[in-house]
Amino acid sequence: MGQQDLPRADGPPPMLPWPLALLALSACCRWGVASGAGGTAPQQHAAPATPSSSSSSSGRAPLDWLLTDRGPFYRAQEYVDFVERYRQGFTTRYRIYREFARWKVNNLALERKDFFSLPLPLAPEFIRNIRLLGRRPSPQQITDSLIKKYGTHFLLSATLGGEESLTIFVDKRKLSRRAEPAGGAGNSSGVSLETLHQLAASYFIDRESTLRRLHHIQIATAAIKVTETRTGPLGCSNYDNLDSVSSVLVQSPENKVQLQGLQTVLPSYLRERFVAAALSYIACSSAGELVCHRSDCRCQCQPTFPRCNCPEADVQALESSLAQLLRAWESHHSQFEESEEFQALVKRLPGDRFLNRTAISHFWATDLDVQHRYQQLGTSLKLLARKTHRLIRRLFNLSKRCRRQPHFKLPKERSLPYWWSRAQSLLYCSETTVPGTFLEESHSCTCPPDQPSCQGSIPCALGEGPACASCAEDNSTRCGTCNHGYVLTQGFCRPEVADSLEHYLGLETDLQDLELKYLLQKRDSRIEVHSIFISNDMRLGSWFDPSWRKRMLLTLKSNKYKPGLVHVMLALSLQICLTKNSTLEPVMAIYVNPFGGSHSESWFMPVNEGSFPDWERTTVDASAQCQNWTLTLGNKWKTFFETVHVYLRSRIKSLDDSSNETIYYEPLEMADPSKNLGYMKINSLQVFGYSLPFEPDAIRDLILQLDYPYTQGSQDSAMLQLLEIRDRVNRLSPPGKTRFDLFTCLLRHRLKLANNEVARIQSSLRAFNAKLPNAVEQETGKLCS
Repeated sequence: MGQQDLPRADGPPPMLPWPLALLALSACCRWGVASGAGGTAPQQHAAPATPSSSSSSSGRAPLDWLLTDRGPFYRAQEYVDFVERYRQGFTTRYRIYREFARWKVNNLALERKDFFSLPLPLAPEFIRNIRLLGRRPSPQQITDSLIKKYGTHFLLSATLGGEESLTIFVDKRKLSRRAEPAGGAGNSSGVSLETLHQLAASYFIDRESTLRRLHHIQIATAAIKVTETRTGPLGCSNYDNLDSVSSVLVQSPENKVQLQGLQTVLPSYLRERFVAAALSYIACSSAGELVCHRSDCRCQCQPTFPRCNCPEADVQALESSLAQLLRAWESHHSQFEESEEFQALVKRLPGDRFLNRTAISHFWATDLDVQHRYQQLGTSLKLLARKTHRLIRRLFNLSKRCRRQPHFKLPKERSLPYWWSRAQSLLYCSETTVPGTFLEESHSCTCPPDQPSCQGSIPCALGEGPACASCAEDNSTRCGTCNHGYVLTQGFCRPEVADSLEHYLGLETDLQDLELKYLLQKRDSRIEVHSIFISNDMRLGSWFDPSWRKRMLLTLKSNKYKPGLVHVMLALSLQICLTKNSTLEPVMAIYVNPFGGSHSESWFMPVNEGSFPDWERTTVDASAQCQNWTLTLGNKWKTFFETVHVYLRSRIKSLDDSSNETIYYEPLEMADPSKNLGYMKINSLQVFGYSLPFEPDAIRDLILQLDYPYTQGSQDSAMLQLLEIRDRVNRLSPPGKTRFDLFTCLLRHRLKLANNEVARIQSSLRAFNAKLPNAVEQETGKLCS
């Protein structure tokens, strides 16, 4: 690389601004130019697509793919020029150029000061301005006297260079293959490629004559287009006109312009003030003074410029850029929605059934084209998002001292579920030119304001539970068939409900708790269930020695006397009388048999255990010491009963003086009647409740439909009714961790079914119940064998 220093004498004043310094340096013309390509032979540069460049009959079609924006190279000026010429018909480019070597330019005045300790050759005008400032000038005086005249920096060193080139675009189809006549002066109408080669080779030898002939050929034949480009060192005598300073600098990474602050040539007492004034001039544009506090710098505005801290033009430019990015963001989404891949996916979606977002996601997952197109959209949006965030940070930094907040809108992210919903909208809300928005929760469309109705026909939804099993063939918006446990009603699937049980078993009652309590207090005969009293140990109304356990029962014998009724117990009452001064206390154990059978199929009543009620005693006859013992079950603890077993025992009651508690002792066996502790008498034993209608033959016919169904619907209906009977019967089971299976007792003892038949019915009911929606199978304990 050639290099030559500036001459020492009469150098340019170093305090000039660096662009002026460069121009002053270029005017001296005292350095040489080393040609890096002197006498370079002409070079032919073909078009990027060789086949099209060599063939004149192929037309423009093969190079059409080049005419799209495909990266930074395709935005280069040379390529843009080539594309423009190609569109005009030129198919070949010839280019000849030579590049000048780099020149390193140094400021000789500073070198003389540093190495030889000589004073700087400052201009007299510059020295006079410094003296006029005085020792304590204001920032405004420094700005007016120095900065506005001489700038803030001067040139320390720079790298210069350049090139000269000739470019000829050729349309071979318009050139003649005949050789140009000898000594051609441009009078011939035919020009060959050889002529162009010779003219290009002679460009650096005889520039004026070569250009004159090339321009003549360009005008005469319109087969060529000549472009001349020259950039080079400033002030060289072999150039007629000069380009801008930026064109002189060789564009390579290692080259740069090095500047020096003007304060280095000022007296020491002015340097700090000059730096402060220069910073205020640059940062505040002479509208205020730059003030810094703890790394936070701002402009202290002058009264005439109250908004100097707010670069309004820059803020508005950033807001405009953000708005443009937002439009680009929306444009990318619109292009994706209108893309062939997305539209093909929407057309491929089936229309014979309703598709929710999950179903559409499955089709999306199998479409590789739309996934690839969506990835391209994501890549473009990431670039826009990064640029948006960068501009937003700059906007906030610039507008933090503005009086108004910046105005911008963040781009809205659109995830995969959005595009699945968009596909739904295009399927079901596109009856108008502008599609609406589909709402899956309500199965409806929200249409644009200017479109009153955009909703099309929405097919029925297939699925489990209340959804359709299939859509109707004549009307896809309605269900054709329903799932198990649902019935088709007017095109919709409704939960199948058991028919009324009035013909089989009446389980309804209108007795409320307060009414029941009042009737029990009055011992109303309307709620008394008349039963048969049986006991081998005692008789009603007779005194007996209670030293031994007494067994008694009340039974209904419904199968014999009342086959059409089942009975519900609401309360149990005994009237017990004791002799005077008796120390006996009755203790009763109650067992209830719900529908008959042996005593082993009875359950024990947990009196006064947990929340179960206790006996209530009411004195009837004080002289005879008679009391009514009543156990009230009410609606909460009511239960079926066929037989009630009562086991009566007695205990001795005494008072412990130390603890003031009642202590019970079992009576001893006494052979001496004179030592008897008292006698007891049972005047009455009653069961209060009500009877329900019961049709065993109708229930048997219902069970027969499980094995001999007339239609599938009748079998399901019979199953639902039996399930309802089973659940409602077992609901009156006695309290406990596990409820007893009273329905099996009903089948065994009131319908007289065999064990294997009962087991088959229960198994069928469990299997049917498992298929129902929201099915819950209650665990029950075995009571009847």
